[in-house]
Amino acid sequence: MDIVIGTHRLLQKDINFKDLGLVVIDEEQRFGVLHKERFKRLRTLVDVLTLSATPIPRTLYLALAGARDMSTIETPPQDRLPVETIVTQYDERTIRDAIQRELNRGGQVFYLHNRVFDIEAVAKRVQELVPHAKIGVGHGQMDPDQLENVMTKFVNGETDVLLSTTIIESGLDIPNANTIIIDRADRFGLSDLYQLRGRVGRYKHQAYAYLLLPRHAGLLSDARKRISAIKQYSTLGSGFKIAMRDLEIRGAGNLLGHQQSGHITAVGFELYCQLLKQSVSSLKGEKVQQRVEVQVRLDFLAMSADELVRESAKKESRRSKPDFEINIPRDVGTFVHREEEKQPEAKKVQRAGAFIPLKYVSESQHRIDIYRKLAQITDQTGLRELKQELRDRFGPLPDEVELLLKVSELKILATERNFRVIETQGDKLMLTRNNDYVMLGGKFPRLTKTTATARLGEIRRVMLAG
Repeated sequence: MDIVIGTHRLLQKDINFKDLGLVVIDEEQRFGVLHKERFKRLRTLVDVLTLSATPIPRTLYLALAGARDMSTIETPPQDRLPVETIVTQYDERTIRDAIQRELNRGGQVFYLHNRVFDIEAVAKRVQELVPHAKIGVGHGQMDPDQLENVMTKFVNGETDVLLSTTIIESGLDIPNANTIIIDRADRFGLSDLYQLRGRVGRYKHQAYAYLLLPRHAGLLSDARKRISAIKQYSTLGSGFKIAMRDLEIRGAGNLLGHQQSGHITAVGFELYCQLLKQSVSSLKGEKVQQRVEVQVRLDFLAMSADELVRESAKKESRRSKPDFEINIPRDVGTFVHREEEKQPEAKKVQRAGAFIPLKYVSESQHRIDIYRKLAQITDQTGLRELKQELRDRFGPLPDEVELLLKVSELKILATERNFRVIETQGDKLMLTRNNDYVMLGGKFPRLTKTTATARLGEIRRVMLAG
């Protein structure tokens, strides 16, 4: 026998293969990590091909990190229409209207209620809402013959509404069923919701998916993100985007263990991902670019809005002081006024901010994400791509963001030129390379410009010359 097609039964310990060479795992999101690792233990050099509309975060990140190859199919079948997704609170009028609308055009309806203990009571209530509809109930605790009879009637069009649990999540292709109602959608994961929505719209008719949420109940943060994502990504072939959003919400998991979701807390998630990427590149024989931290301390730039506020407060405080002092000598009972000594006026440098203003990116999570991307950039190409992304998402760049990107450009140039510290004190520029200062004619380079942008340009020219 050359090919074996089976269920989880093939993973049992009493099943042995003589010369296993290829494993094809369909609906990969329904298998645990331990299941898939079982095949690898059977034979060291086994090729694994996983198929899924929504891969689990761990598998997806392995592909994104380069540890696995990945290809996507985004071309939908001809005449297929995207499923219209409606997110609403539980309302019996909405349920009745949705079922009635589908029946009026000769279609069938999935009603998903994932609780067996009261599924019969729900079926009775739906029957009261739509008295003339033929309703079938199916769940995994039913007798196999009885369940088969329910499903056969629905496939043959003898039943109008199939009230079921998540047993319909995959494998069903009923072109005439084009409305699905999902009760308590907040209890499902992103992958589950995407798979369930895919049970309708299997032909050229417009399909509808109703996600019902409980009334007067605040949703958890992750539940809100899932519901928002499933509503946002409703176009055909959006499974990859759904999986990417799932990766953001749940984390990539333990890539060397069996956890499918969660964060690496021992060394930090970002550092872990960076180390993994370097290891994968090294094993592939690729040149690994080691990231070097460059310290930047520029006294004419404020790297946060708070720093500018504090600077402004200090100036106001200085302005409010009198231009003379009143001294009361201990041995003399008279007042003596002493004018402050006039200092030679130094060249005034315009202090500016280099950060992401709240008025430009209002969401704190988005600002953190941009700073994270900025910290990970290692070349000019990546910096240009981030700059274009910011323009596309948030509009023209304000001066503060322009300066922040210029500072990042200096860091990249410093890495290429082997500089480790970029620091300014007044007009003095102090560049450190190989634990020693870079001098011009035995002296520190001097800055002559008064604006932040011009000064950054001067620093760049000195670094290129050095």
